[in-house]
Amino acid sequence: MKTYTKQQLALRNGQDKPEIWVAYKGHIYDVTESRLWRNGKHYEHWAGQDLTDELEDAPHTEAVFGKFSTIGILII
Repeated sequence: MKTYTKQQLALRNGQDKPEIWVAYKGHIYDVTESRLWRNGKHYEHWAGQDLTDELEDAPHTEAVFGKFSTIGILII
């Protein structure tokens, strides 16, 4: 699987490039087609970043990421 840096992930924020990606636990997910991530924003969360630490405040579990394609691995 392809690897991406945090800087490359940050460009997939719904503004700089047409892709909308988020990371969780080292995996990068493509949320471009999700109506909940239009324009790179999902409630108070922004695309193009690692959401691992933010999930505990979400009203859903990590199972939500099963709806999306894993497109890469986040390297630190």
